Amino acid sequence: MAEVTLTKVTKKFGDFVAVNDIDLKVGDATFTVLVGPSGCGKTTTLRMIAGLEETTQGEIRIEERVVNRVPPKDRDIAMVFQNYALYPHMDVYNNMAFGLKLRKIPKVEIRRRVHDAAALLGIEDKLKSKPRALSGGQRQRVAVGRAIVRDPKVFLFDEPLSNLDAKLRVQMRTELEQLHHRLKTTTIYVTHDQVEAMTLGDKIAVMKDGVIHQYASPQETYDHPENQFVGGFIGSPAMNFLNARVGTEDGRVVLIGKGFRLVLPQGKGQDLPSEVEVIVGIRPEDLEGPAPDGENTMEMRVQVTEPLGNELLVYADCGGERVVANLDPHRRVEVDSMIRLRVNIDTVHLFDRESDQTLL
Repeated sequence: MAEVTLTKVTKKFGDFVAVNDIDLKVGDATFTVLVGPSGCGKTTTLRMIAGLEETTQGEIRIEERVVNRVPPKDRDIAMVFQNYALYPHMDVYNNMAFGLKLRKIPKVEIRRRVHDAAALLGIEDKLKSKPRALSGGQRQRVAVGRAIVRDPKVFLFDEPLSNLDAKLRVQMRTELEQLHHRLKTTTIYVTHDQVEAMTLGDKIAVMKDGVIHQYASPQETYDHPENQFVGGFIGSPAMNFLNARVGTEDGRVVLIGKGFRLVLPQGKGQDLPSEVEVIVGIRPEDLEGPAPDGENTMEMRVQVTEPLGNELLVYADCGGERVVANLDPHRRVEVDSMIRLRVNIDTVHLFDRESDQTLL
């Protein structure tokens, strides 16, 4: 187990800056997720930690050792790739044992490690099978097992579940989390799926354009996004963003937009300049209703409904802006009807229109 530290790390490909001056400290035995849209620099960051890409500048440490110039095989890390990277002509046992054989580990020790890892992953009965005879989930377990047998200080995962179907992804996600709790090995995991990030990570680093925009626990990131990008990226369905103007009424701050008027609780937002233009962020699950007319409600016309069994997603138009609401699935909502929803005003977010930074 080991702490991984990145200090002012940058990676350039010619004039293109893929990773820009990032600082990251991954604690010993923690599970950290790098999450963001395609092209944000998360995989490049992982590959620099693995030694598969050289840093343009900055320093990478595993424990106290600077590893910038250390070959991948000597960094004491194990990496699991998106495409499994199994040898098709070898059976499962030899796929898992191959790296140990290259390191001249005694046969008895190899056998013990492979069987222990196979038992942990539930693939003991597949050790004599070739990869082509395995399902996608079983192949992924073999790839994970190949990493486990190395007993590394750090596990690196590069979108390992993206080739699996939705049901199997959920199952493997649970298994990876259980595996981490058993092994307690420092883990860095890359994904574009914010649900994976929220469910797996002790901490998540939200990236965009080669920059880490927030590094915190999943709940902290969800409840207190540092900017509009993080607020919109974390959470499914995504946060609603509505234009508004700040006003005051009887000593309370009022947010006035097209089709809505929201009054903040007493004392909240008092430092906001009057008449300034802001972006109001409202999560779909913080809209409730249908609701009677009253303070902190929004009227909108329903455009599309998506009944999902455990929830009802309603896509509506509020003063010319798109709003998504996550409602009680037993409510009856008709397309093209007008509905009024109540806003949970205690969870409303405000963002600066120019900088996208959080104001509230």
